[in-house]
Amino acid sequence: MAGAILVQNTTWAQAARAVAALDDHRLLSPKAICQTSPEFLGELIRSAGTYRIKTRRLKALASHVQTGGGLRKLRHQPTERLRAGLLAVDGIGPETADAILLYAFDRPVFVADAYARRILQRIHADPCPPTAANYAHYRGRVEACDFGVAELNEFHALLVEHGKRCCRARALCGACVAVAGCRFTGSPD
Repeated sequence: MAGAILVQNTTWAQAARAVAALDDHRLLSPKAICQTSPEFLGELIRSAGTYRIKTRRLKALASHVQTGGGLRKLRHQPTERLRAGLLAVDGIGPETADAILLYAFDRPVFVADAYARRILQRIHADPCPPTAANYAHYRGRVEACDFGVAELNEFHALLVEHGKRCCRARALCGACVAVAGCRFTGSPD
């Protein structure tokens, strides 16, 4: 859950260093995060960037988990109720909430991040622009395929990797394994 906050607007490598620092200080539980001073927490997560904002968000999420009865109690909530609660936490939007649902709570939801939206729009020539405003459109299209948690987890990870390597804002179609079936025609290559 902390990783989903810490990776916002940065790379996973940067966020992973911050997660490791929290782990080294045994600060990966909601109770520990709530009890830690914002200054100390901020220093530990500085590598993830925007550490003041992320400190507030981590504390807000930790407080939400604690006031919700802890992780065990939250695990028993229906997915939509759990998602609504996460979305009510300061700094948690649809992408972060869905990442927490998929990776921390093992719920079958799709994380329609920028990589996923771009790739799906290009491959399917979807007329819906791959903007954050159309997050629900892309999330719904994938979830309609009725994938399980493990499949959604793997699919999202593969889309992120493919987006980093080939399907960038300026596409590298010559290196793409899906080029034969892709409907993207705006490639500069």
